[in-house]
Amino acid sequence: MDLIKKLEDLSKRFEEVSKLIADPNLVKDQAKYKDTMRENQYLSDLMDLYAQYKKILNGIEEDTRLITEEDDHDMKELAREELKEYEEQKPKLEEQIKFKLIPPDPLDEKNIILEIRSAAGGDEASLFVRDLWEMYTHLAERKGWKTESMEVQETEVGGFNKIVTSISGKFVYGTLRWESGVHRVQRVPATESQGRLQTSTATVAVLPEADETEIVIKPEDVRVDVMRAGGPGGQCVNTTDSAVRLTHIPTGIVVIQQDEKSQHKNKAKAFQVLRARLFDLEESKKQAERSKTRQSMVGSGARSEKIRTYNFPQDRITDHRINMSVHNLPSFMMGNMDNLLDALNVYAKEEQFKDISDLAQ
Repeated sequence: MDLIKKLEDLSKRFEEVSKLIADPNLVKDQAKYKDTMRENQYLSDLMDLYAQYKKILNGIEEDTRLITEEDDHDMKELAREELKEYEEQKPKLEEQIKFKLIPPDPLDEKNIILEIRSAAGGDEASLFVRDLWEMYTHLAERKGWKTESMEVQETEVGGFNKIVTSISGKFVYGTLRWESGVHRVQRVPATESQGRLQTSTATVAVLPEADETEIVIKPEDVRVDVMRAGGPGGQCVNTTDSAVRLTHIPTGIVVIQQDEKSQHKNKAKAFQVLRARLFDLEESKKQAERSKTRQSMVGSGARSEKIRTYNFPQDRITDHRINMSVHNLPSFMMGNMDNLLDALNVYAKEEQFKDISDLAQ
């Protein structure tokens, strides 16, 4: 496929979208309005790159003409210098354009449900779950995202067997979508008197949130059970039937919510989590790049099924998917993880880019 032809086609589409935006009736359909505005921004950025690319192509053509036709020696030398610059810029800009030709995923703008569970390692794994949760909440705070606790299962040592948090803000899923998987920690536990290194794991699942228009849950498909909440939470929580368990009959997905004192609030949060899980299930069926189910996304929690290792003695974090290591682990655990998150997103783009690698050939 010819790069210029592709850009020309998108230029025509940009004109069409510009006309759609000018239509006052567009705002009446909020979903369509949002999609159109997103497409307009994407195409506008692409057209800016296209304008730069045309300028370089025209410059190369003009300088080549001057070199072959111009009699003035100084003019020829200037043309040769400029041509060299254009020829250096051209492949770089082509790469930039080809990456930009991968359209943004609408899911990237979504809020998320973040689930972190302890896996192998007992108490130390539960403490690692807390560390991971704090890492993501620090990142959220720095980016101005809002976090809300959905479900917490604390352990006696101060860790979490499981913690579920909703995170809302700008480009949340797009930033954290590649965090799903098994995270492994290697360190000496505080309770270890012999100084022996222990390896523990936790599983992370990042689920894009879905609203009621995207996932319609039929009442007859859900069994709702109410019960008395268990575990810590105070006298009111443990003496009233405030806990809610939803069982989605067609898929077998079960959601239990008991953190709120109000049964109504617990039910609303449970449906929020259920919608996110069902949405993730639907997306996994539709998209090859998201073809893994939630179960395979987080794996079984075995130590060997890891996407990242946090090695405290060596002050090193290694992401095994992209074979990248970064240091200053204390800073990383405070949410300063942008370099690695950016590298993961670039890697994902490169994988998608392979599908259009024949452009500009």
